[in-house]
Amino acid sequence: MRLFMISGACGSGKSTMKDALTEIMDPARYACIDIDEVGFNWWDYAGTDHESKYHDDCIAEAVKRAGDRDLIFVSCTNPQDFIGNHVLPDAVDSTVFIILNPTDEAIWARLRARPAERGFTSDDKIEPHVGYNQWFRRNCGKFPLVIDNTDQTVDETAGLIAAFIRKMSEL
Repeated sequence: MRLFMISGACGSGKSTMKDALTEIMDPARYACIDIDEVGFNWWDYAGTDHESKYHDDCIAEAVKRAGDRDLIFVSCTNPQDFIGNHVLPDAVDSTVFIILNPTDEAIWARLRARPAERGFTSDDKIEPHVGYNQWFRRNCGKFPLVIDNTDQTVDETAGLIAAFIRKMSEL
């Protein structure tokens, strides 16, 4: 199984891409799953001695749900932490990161527009996500696909990702 990790800061469009890709990717070949769908709660792990197990458990559940299909997994997983700290299920043969990296101004605007219950209620709550977005920009050469989706439609961005995944699946 190939694991395609779509990552980026909060507000970069990851969940939107998951929904769009679900519509255009062959469901017999690809499972599109958002970390928020697998049933684990981050707050059950936060501040414990097993925080990193959250992503391990989420990925393991997503792999299980994918069955024999390639997995398109949407999460804000930090690639550096992922490589150094996480254990993948044996079914995963390769992992490819796809990064959504809009401008910082777009992140500010998107997070400010979210409902208060999403937790982005002040600039100090948003700032770390803008910093994370900047980290991706500084490290963009480490990833095979980085998309600045600031001025792209959902369909345009999903089309780029779908074409990339299909091409990688042929290798």
